[in-house]
Amino acid sequence: MRLRLRLDGRALRRWHICLLERITALPGLEVEVDRSPGPGGLPDKAALLFRLEALLKRLSLDGLSSPAPASTLAGYPESSAAASCILDLCGDASGGPKLPIWRLSFDGIAGEGALLASLLAGRSPVAALSTNGRIIASGRFGAEDRGTMLTAFEDGLIRSITLIVGALSGARPLLQQSASVSPDAPVLTVRTIGARTAKMAARLIIRRLYYLCYRAPHWRVGWRRLTGPDLVDLRTHPSSGWKDLPDDGRRFYADPFGIEHEGRTVLFVEDFPHATGKALISAVTFDMNGPIGTPVPVLEEPHHLSYPFVFEREGSFWMIPESCANDTVDLYRATAFPGGWVKEATLLRGVTASDSTLLERDGRWWMFATVRDQPADVGGGPILGSYHDSLHLWSASDFRGPWTPHAGNPVLIDIASARPAGRIVERDGVLIRPVQDCRLGYGEALALARIDRLDDEGYAQTVETILRSGPLFPGTRLHTLNRASAFEFIDGSARSPRWRRRR
Repeated sequence: MRLRLRLDGRALRRWHICLLERITALPGLEVEVDRSPGPGGLPDKAALLFRLEALLKRLSLDGLSSPAPASTLAGYPESSAAASCILDLCGDASGGPKLPIWRLSFDGIAGEGALLASLLAGRSPVAALSTNGRIIASGRFGAEDRGTMLTAFEDGLIRSITLIVGALSGARPLLQQSASVSPDAPVLTVRTIGARTAKMAARLIIRRLYYLCYRAPHWRVGWRRLTGPDLVDLRTHPSSGWKDLPDDGRRFYADPFGIEHEGRTVLFVEDFPHATGKALISAVTFDMNGPIGTPVPVLEEPHHLSYPFVFEREGSFWMIPESCANDTVDLYRATAFPGGWVKEATLLRGVTASDSTLLERDGRWWMFATVRDQPADVGGGPILGSYHDSLHLWSASDFRGPWTPHAGNPVLIDIASARPAGRIVERDGVLIRPVQDCRLGYGEALALARIDRLDDEGYAQTVETILRSGPLFPGTRLHTLNRASAFEFIDGSARSPRWRRRR
């Protein structure tokens, strides 16, 4: 197959080069480049906005959005009659019955300008690869910093590479909703850029003042005794509300996972001391009245640990904590439960996987996790995208591995429903997957997704319920849900004043 990449040669960027390197590495694919001038570029003064943001937030301007010299295309042939498909990044390519066009669009409009317009409007852009009105692959992109256009734009460029390379490799993730046509892009004048920059500077000052008064971020765990339906059945917060797992203000607890042991519930949590900025795993036992004492450290590594996915099999307790800071997924076994954890195996290496969640189904194991892409090194450092929007699957006959990646990875690109948020549960033969809705920020809301398909050929889910914090669980975020036989657990945001007395 010979692919013609259509781009505007006047606005060559480093993400184009990264994309070319990735697709030319695919087997059986030859690439040529149509670099003639074309539409869809960034609006005037976008570079000024990026420079001011970089100055205020001390960001690099050598990322994927930065210009690339024309000489970097020297090794790629120009358009020829031998092309069998066009990948159109501008929106103006024309082909014929024997020359299909794959067109990349954002909220229904082609070109980088549409991606930036969506971000400027405060949306999570819906990207699609389509041909003749049929969508080949689509996804709702996330951003690690929605308020900074430079980083949000580059996160979108990274995920565009993910979408395109995946589609050419056979991965065809499809979003539930179709893209709607976006409104006209906001006009970037010196005045509007000045206003945006002033607001960003004000937010930075407010943020620094907040950090002087509060320890942040600060999460808290909520728990309740189960005397009726759980949250999966209720689809709303219980009228009784939740009780907080107390902390001393100098640390927070998050990612609660409970499991039964000798007639009691043992709760495992991420334990994050603000002084170190690196979390470990702690545990506390519950009797019928609630927690007995405070969480006690049970597992610590040189790198950050969180999301302690704990389960029991073959007479032993096992745990897969999140260790994406180490670019591994590791399996531990308890030798003196709830402590005495020893590493049994490294299940995955060289992957930045968040919130690995296991499911055993019909004698087979599945692993769910979101993966942060790393397409290339640019400007002396790795270019990374969002942690939250790209769902990958692996399968194995045994939870100890070996684990095989799904042929369709990423099976889902959606900032609103990709990242795991707790154990997958079954209701009347239907699998329900708690997921994070990060459209308005990390862990902003919790959603319940019905798994419609899970096999070697594909994956599909439908989000049925979205839950947020509120009067029954105050705060601004909600991002984990789990239960044991007698208790149910969630977590969300909290405030921890620096003047708070230690308990």
